[in-house]
Order: sequence, then structure tokens, then C-alpha cells
Amino acid sequence: AYWRGDSNNEMLQRIYGVCFASEKELQAHLTMLEEAEKRDHRRLGRELDLFHFQEEGPGAVFWHPKGWELFRTLIDYMRERQRAGGYLEVNTPELLDASLWVASGHAEKFSEEMFSSHTPDERHYCLKPMNCPGHVQIFRQGIKSYRDLPYRMSEFGKVHRYEPSGALHGLMRLRAFTQDDAHIFCSENQITQECVTVTNLILEIYRDFGFDQVRVKFSDRPEKRVGSDAVWDKAEAALKTAVEAAGLDYVLNPGEGAFYGPKLEFVLRDAIGRDWQCGTLQVDLNLPGRLGASFIGEDGQKHPPVMLHRAMFGSLERFTGILIEHHAGRFPLWLAPVQVMVATITSDADAYAREVASALLAQGLRAETDLRNEKINYKVREHSIRKIPVQLVVGKREAENRTVSVRRLGMAEQRVAPLQEITAELIREMETRAPLRI
Repeated sequence: AYWRGDSNNEMLQRIYGVCFASEKELQAHLTMLEEAEKRDHRRLGRELDLFHFQEEGPGAVFWHPKGWELFRTLIDYMRERQRAGGYLEVNTPELLDASLWVASGHAEKFSEEMFSSHTPDERHYCLKPMNCPGHVQIFRQGIKSYRDLPYRMSEFGKVHRYEPSGALHGLMRLRAFTQDDAHIFCSENQITQECVTVTNLILEIYRDFGFDQVRVKFSDRPEKRVGSDAVWDKAEAALKTAVEAAGLDYVLNPGEGAFYGPKLEFVLRDAIGRDWQCGTLQVDLNLPGRLGASFIGEDGQKHPPVMLHRAMFGSLERFTGILIEHHAGRFPLWLAPVQVMVATITSDADAYAREVASALLAQGLRAETDLRNEKINYKVREHSIRKIPVQLVVGKREAENRTVSVRRLGMAEQRVAPLQEITAELIREMETRAPLRI
């Protein structure tokens, strides 16, 4: 914190104070703070060898192999859900001429948050702070008819936004991050159905990641806005219908919508009771027309489409941080960067351990071997600290009988099972995205 928010001024010491109506509430708060410290994603990121940060890349992540595996798992999951939902995945440039950002209005409203550069050929470029204008450019290519709508476009787009150094906070607040951005180009008559579909999909996705408590903030028309009242009525009614159809309560933020349309914000509650705003659904009545996008309607005339901005994770980096803290680094099998560790009791079982790991890898499981000349209890403890969900211990007897000794993270029970049986069990758990086994 700096005097008057200027980093050139003297740094300030911020002091907070809280009070509670009862001793019980105070103790609950202190317990939550203690648990939050244990779950801090920055500490767990180091301990689990997921990522790191350094001064040479302020506000950017250095992903390590295991962290990148987790990050890619989120992308693969979302890619599968979006493909099933009829989205077409695209990719747009990170660096674009400043003229596009002037045309879209972002240069006027967000110039202080944009990274820009002038090149020797005297052109002015900006790193994109969002993906929307690029998606409009793709929609504009070729003639679109009302029969082509709704046109659903998605991108895992890397965006850059300047944040003061004091505001940066691990994965939660970055200058360079990836959005699971999607834009749905539709007619006014399709707004309601698309909003209902998106809302249901968002809730399904959050449940898959262990978030069952979701609240919604609804921001309606501000005093200064574009578009007719009739279209705003339709857009706001569509969002209300979507929330009510999903059985969700919402908090109204009167007049807090963007000048181009109303929006929903989806707030998740994590395992220790903290709220995180993640997903958004926003109706845009302005940008497509401003950038010259149109479709041919049933009347044979050109019409600007309505554009729905939709993000489910929001920032993938931030959602990864939330997941780490929600699960305290102990992920369900389908999310874990390393799902199975095959550890040997003696070197006599080395060849069999490699065979077991190869069989698991062939079935799409993320497996590693530990063939070190260490006591098995030492190995088991080390991999438990690393929070690997499943350990398969093999020795001479297991090699002879073609079995494995199964140990689940956090469970005292151990059992011996044929390799084929445990492989089938793990595959089922993966395919169903089963929650954490305790």
C-alpha cells in the first residue's frame, strides 16, 4: 500500500481490526485463518513442486512439470465440456494493433491496464487484456445468416493486464493469465435459452470440482448505457430466468451492470467457508455492432448479433489456486498430477514395478516408479507428504503372484489385489471424476 495509491510515494503499513459478537465466533474466525494459512497455495505450490514466481517475471507463473500437468488437466476437461456443448475452439493473436482497441473502446476505458509498445516501423501495438474483440473479428469473416446462430466460440486465451506490484498475490492476482473465454453470438430471441444453457453448464462444472455451494450476483442496467430499454428488458429477463431455472438465489446489484449489458457473477464457497468469484455471464448489446459484426436476418436485412461473454473458470491460474486451497493440495484422483506411485520393497521387484507402471500409463493413468534403495516406510511417507492419491507397493511376493499392495492416501486400510482389478478400479474412478476418497 502506498500513499494515494502511487508506488512512487511512501509505503504505508495497513492495520486491520475485527470484532465479533461472541467468543465462539471469534474462535471460528481464528480457526479459519489458521486453516487458510495451512492451505496457502503459494506454500503448497512450493512443497508439491507445482510452480514458482521470481522477480524477473512479476505477475507471471513459472509452471513446473507437475503443476503444468494439473493446469493442462483443467484445459482438457473444459475442452471436452465445450466440445460437447457445441463450442468451436479458436485462437487469436496476443499482440494486436492499438487501432482495434481504440475501435472496441478498450483503449479509452482500460489504457492504464494495458501493456503497449511502439515498433521501429512506428506502429503501436498492445498485448490483449481480453479476447472479445478478436472473437468478433473471426465472426466477421464471411457472411453469417440467422441459420448460423447461435454461434459459440471459445478460446483458452492468454491475456495481460497491468496490476500494481503491491496487488499481485500468487496465482490469485497476476499480470499474465489464461481465460477460458467464450462468446456466443445470437439473436435477441435466443438470449434466454442460451443463458439457461450456460448457467446449467457452469453449475455442473463446479460440482465436478467439488463446489456445491454457489451464489449469484446479478448486476442490472446502469444509468448510462447503450441499447434500447426493450432489449435491456429482454436481456435482464433472460439472466433472471437462467438463475431461477437453476434454482439459485441471487443478490441484486442495482445499476452495477456494464454500459453494454447486464451480467451474472458466480461465487463459489470453498471447504473453509471463503467465497471466490469465478464465473461470469454477460450480455453485450454494444461490441458486435461497434466492430461491424452482423448477420442476415429472416427479413433479408443485416442485424448486429447479441454477444454473450461467458467464462467458467475465469482465470485458469486463479482457479488452480482456488482448487489447491479448497483441496489443501490433496486432489481427487482425476485431477492429481501424479495419480499412482509404484514403489518397490526390494530391488528384486524393479522389473515388475516398471511393468506395472507401463500398464497403468498405457491405460491413460499418470504413474511413476520409485526404485530407490530406501526402506519402504520411508518411501510411503514421502509420497504421502507429496499427496499422491494411490501407492502400489510391490515386492518379490507381489511380483510372483502378479498382484499389488494398495495404499490410498489418508486411509489406514491396505489391501492386496490383482493388477488388472486395481487398474479397472482406477480407470472407473477417472472416467466418473469421482470425488476425493476419505
